[in-house]
Amino acid sequence: MAHTLDTVRLDREIHRTAAPNGITVLSEREPSVRSVAIGVWVRTASAHEPRPKMGVSHLLEHMVFKGTERRTAQEIALSLESRGGSLDAYTSRDSTAYHARVLDADLSRALDVITDMVRRPLLRDTDLSLERQVVLEEISTVEDTPDDEVFDLAYEIMWPSHPYGFQILGTKETVSALSTTDLKHLHDRAYFPGNCIIAAAGNLTHEALLAEVEKQGWFDGVGKQAPLNPPPVPPVPPALRGVTSAFEKDTAQTHIVFATDTIPYADRRKYAMLVISNVFGGGMSSRLFQRVREELGLAYAIYSFVSFYRAVGLAGVYVGTQPARAEQAAAAIRDEFARMAREGLRGDALIDAKQQTLGQLMLSLESPTARMYRLASTAVYSEPYRSLDEVLKTVEALKADEVSAIAQEFFAPERQTVVSLGPNGGKA
Repeated sequence: MAHTLDTVRLDREIHRTAAPNGITVLSEREPSVRSVAIGVWVRTASAHEPRPKMGVSHLLEHMVFKGTERRTAQEIALSLESRGGSLDAYTSRDSTAYHARVLDADLSRALDVITDMVRRPLLRDTDLSLERQVVLEEISTVEDTPDDEVFDLAYEIMWPSHPYGFQILGTKETVSALSTTDLKHLHDRAYFPGNCIIAAAGNLTHEALLAEVEKQGWFDGVGKQAPLNPPPVPPVPPALRGVTSAFEKDTAQTHIVFATDTIPYADRRKYAMLVISNVFGGGMSSRLFQRVREELGLAYAIYSFVSFYRAVGLAGVYVGTQPARAEQAAAAIRDEFARMAREGLRGDALIDAKQQTLGQLMLSLESPTARMYRLASTAVYSEPYRSLDEVLKTVEALKADEVSAIAQEFFAPERQTVVSLGPNGGKA
């Protein structure tokens, strides 16, 4: 290859290459399958947006599908589906991703299509006027889905002045005000190789992937004037904690979220957080499910959640319940928070919780797509790569004291911000 590449073997079938222009390429070979999952991650998303431009990253993600210099929107749609593959994208708080799942023989075609979309979108005014309406409908869908909307409200309450509290889709007002100039400005300063990660998993070799990446021009640009660097995520202030906010909506249920800020993605304590969350509300055997649904009959849907971002994390509980029983459900959840914070996990409870998490971690990596996501995440969040065996050993080695310290700090009921949405102000 004409470019000087720094390639490291991270594991038996896993490699990472860093190019002089800043792009990172990761792959995991799985010779037992006949497919490949491949994607491009842009290290810029909603966390980098000023409030007036809220939703611009998500709108750009939509717009790259509307046509390139070489392909119409229909040709993009047909390019991989006609071969039995799939093409998709998403915008998160920390990154924007474009990814495909194809037969191993179609790796070159998949990377060509994704590269064409990411690097050479047309971004025309005529397309924007149509796609803006699609995104506005998407926003309306969330407004019609209260169990989604209550999460947006929780983020906004916790980080009212930080982009982590903004809506990834934007608002109807901000999206209506965005122009193709806004999209092109974001594309110019964010969609360049040094701000991107390419990850792939499946029946491929790293050498073959690098050859395709080079053919698509991803290693070009060394020695040329560098594009503008993407803005850093603004420093994240402590989330608003221990407050209760109720929002009025004419719904059949009251939807309640308990949430608090926790630890970022690269923090090793996240495994203790996952273990606790599983026990707390991770399935039918969890404490919340057994108490709130099985014993008290107060809810159909109740679960705990954890999210880890580049600069911070989030953990909490969702429940949907009849308005007349919302206060009773919230009280039962608070009792379980207090119990977890007070007792932590010890003895057989900890052993069982660790085994559940170990099983989930192993099962979660059964597909090439999941393995591709895991590789990309290490680069997106600047986390050193750790093999599955290392991760499993970390979980197995968790001690009762460190798990209980996490429970005491982050599951204290007084720390939780509570947001409810429903009739009568959704009071919980």
